[in-house]
Amino acid sequence: MTNRTTVDLDFRRQVEGFSLTTAEILYRMPDYRHLLQTFVWQQYDMFPQFPKLHAFLQFWQRQLDGPLVQVRVAHAQLIRPAELKLVGAELRLH
Repeated sequence: MTNRTTVDLDFRRQVEGFSLTTAEILYRMPDYRHLLQTFVWQQYDMFPQFPKLHAFLQFWQRQLDGPLVQVRVAHAQLIRPAELKLVGAELRLH
């Protein structure tokens, strides 16, 4: 029997260069255009191109009625190459 360890998908994405990206989207209400509403989107995305965010915003403009007013983006690289060290040992409990 082979022992396979599973790695968390979010951790794997961070190692591959993805960073946690948060977008605050300000849009107009479809039925009341004078009112503004906020939507917060958060996903692991690739800095600085943000392909997942761009795809989401294109979907929004194509499918949703609330026109976009402003999008503010913040991202945080949670794991940096200097912080990740490979360990040459394996520890097992029980």
